[in-house]
Amino acid sequence: MIKTAKRLETVQEYYFSRKLKEVRQLMSDGKPIINMGIGSPDLAPQSSVIEAIQKAMFDEKAHEYQSYQGLPELRQGFADFYATNFKVELNSTNEILPLMGSKEGIMHISLAFLNKGDEVLIPNPGYPTYASVTELVQAKAVYYDLKENNNWQPDFEKIEQQDISKVKLMWVSYPHMPTGANATLELYQKLIDFGKKHNILIVNDNPYSFVLNENPLSIFQIEGSKEIALELNSLSKTFNMAGWRVGMVSGNATLIDAILKVKSNMDSGMFYGIQKGAIAALKLGKDWFKSQNEIYTKRRNLIFELAEKMNCTFDKNAVGMFVWAKLPTGIQSEEFIDDLLYEKHIFLTPGTIFGSNGEGYIRFSLCVKEENILEAIKRFKL
Repeated sequence: MIKTAKRLETVQEYYFSRKLKEVRQLMSDGKPIINMGIGSPDLAPQSSVIEAIQKAMFDEKAHEYQSYQGLPELRQGFADFYATNFKVELNSTNEILPLMGSKEGIMHISLAFLNKGDEVLIPNPGYPTYASVTELVQAKAVYYDLKENNNWQPDFEKIEQQDISKVKLMWVSYPHMPTGANATLELYQKLIDFGKKHNILIVNDNPYSFVLNENPLSIFQIEGSKEIALELNSLSKTFNMAGWRVGMVSGNATLIDAILKVKSNMDSGMFYGIQKGAIAALKLGKDWFKSQNEIYTKRRNLIFELAEKMNCTFDKNAVGMFVWAKLPTGIQSEEFIDDLLYEKHIFLTPGTIFGSNGEGYIRFSLCVKEENILEAIKRFKL
């Protein structure tokens, strides 16, 4: 037998990859499973976006290798989007790098800036990929606590009580996944000050800003932030383009150039048609966000009703594509999820997959049609 690389010993198969096999098996056995676990948008992109990719198929350059930096008009589209929606100026020539989804960017950033033994500050709870990629590149994950009683924000004093001399990078994600806690400009200022003080690269993962959120923010709204920060963004949630795999990373030209050195050795450019579709999506205005959020508001209100049936508590002011709910005291997240799956045939996400501070919480996705949420509520009335 050929032995696998030792780096694989540091990571496990992604939870959803493993758990969804079980869910699919239950469905094939005839169980009426309602999947509320994954944040994969079930709504379609706007018609102009689909028309753009269709039309692009007939362009002369459509099927050739594309630039590693993406089409100039795509980079300009991202720059215009940031200027319009965040009042942030980005240079489309050298401060924006399109990505095949922001998940790709997590790996590229880690490869570009982390050496073996470097330490990385990772939120607990937080997106599991931050930790797994850190381990894959042979850096060390150092978790920092996010707690409900602190509005799911970092406790900088507590972090600084540790030895952080080896920390090279800090992952943050606001609006926060999985809790839905929103950022403030005050928080972003603290993050930038912290990064400059300790020479730590701050990376804000920002894919949920426009979902049920009336106050979208970017870390680049803080003066001097480009000196020490990067920001990831994605079209997956904002424009219902998850399967298209298109996102971006932005920052100063030196940082972006370092990431490009990695990216240019790992792919041969993004498909032309997808770039054209993305350009069309980035031109959509407030009417698009309003129409999507009207749908998500109705779904969220039903999810609130379902969560109450489970005797959960939750923050109605949280934003984003999920509802983060606290279980009654003493109930374990994964045990509750499994009982719910087998007894009610409803699949949710246990908070523990996001870190130890997720124990006692569960996460509902809003990527579920209203009739399915109503059916889930009905199952609690039987």
